Amino acid sequence: MRPEMTPHCVLSAWDRHEQELRIFLLKKIAAPYEIDDLLQELFLKLITQGQSFYGVKNPRAWLFRVMRNSLTDRYRTAKTFIDFDPEIAQVIDEKPPILELEACILRNLENLSDKDRSVIEQCDLQGLRQEMYAETQGLTLSAVKSRLLRARQRLRVEIVNNCQVRFDENGHVCCHVPR
Repeated sequence: MRPEMTPHCVLSAWDRHEQELRIFLLKKIAAPYEIDDLLQELFLKLITQGQSFYGVKNPRAWLFRVMRNSLTDRYRTAKTFIDFDPEIAQVIDEKPPILELEACILRNLENLSDKDRSVIEQCDLQGLRQEMYAETQGLTLSAVKSRLLRARQRLRVEIVNNCQVRFDENGHVCCHVPR
């Protein structure tokens, strides 16, 4: 669209709000050339609206919304790459502490009663559904859930005491002394 064919309301809205948009961008972007680029992109979007821009009730809000969307798109597509320095890079081959508890769990499982050990081994370690365990043991589902909960609590006490497990502020295992 040639400038002489651009609707008056488009040019008027641009004249009224260009400086305000520039100040808005100065707070968001340090590079002046990027500000000019974004303003130019916004102006192109504005003039492509043409006659339909007459229907916009609040031109200032429209301009700022389109500018914020353009900024978001620019941030999203801008990727910062850092050169890889092989001397600095280290391969960390540590397992999370929870995975290192396997031996401790198995050892302390032996300290539990037969009932507790059985429900944990079958439901938690072998993946048997609680309904199936209840059926094979002649128990109600509610009884199995309670038994499993109590067995897990007892196993936790054993593990914390015997392996010196410590938890972080979120309740996750942070460290332990393997024995």
